[in-house]
Amino acid sequence: MKKNYKIESSKVDRKTAEKNRRSHMKCLCFKLASIIPKPHNSHKDTLSQQDRLDHAAAYIKGLQERVEELKRKKQFRLGTNNPNKNFHAHTTNPIWGCIRLPVLELRDMESTLEVVLITSLDKNFMFYQVISILEEEGANVLNANSSTVGDKVFHTIHSQVKSCRVGVETSRLSQRLKELIGYLV
Repeated sequence: MKKNYKIESSKVDRKTAEKNRRSHMKCLCFKLASIIPKPHNSHKDTLSQQDRLDHAAAYIKGLQERVEELKRKKQFRLGTNNPNKNFHAHTTNPIWGCIRLPVLELRDMESTLEVVLITSLDKNFMFYQVISILEEEGANVLNANSSTVGDKVFHTIHSQVKSCRVGVETSRLSQRLKELIGYLV
């Protein structure tokens, strides 16, 4: 009789342990899903657990690719991949000396946009014009910063899309910003 009780007890312990494990895994999956942006075409509530995990894996892979792309850009801008890097060795700041100005980067991150503009001090540039173009194209400016380092001026603007359904046409926005700063070249 004692043996039978021990077998029953170990079965219950295993069932409880498995139930706790599944509950813990479910909690972790929901936690992961909560920190990953939801896909454009579906709602989090309609996704199965497998779909959420697939989306999270794809999102993380995309982030890894973005990091690699940014590393390559950084190396190029620092001159490590540039065969003419010794040409710029005489500049006072070798890091920024080889960048061709102005520099415009537009990053579309689903419902947010980031505009980075680097110009030189000697150019007559109106910061408010970039903000106006963003707002005309359907973005609400959340914050805008401008800082000067040496003879370079760094402008960063973070904005949010006014209407997620309509969005912002980034190619048109990019073209308008390039036209604006084109006179600086």
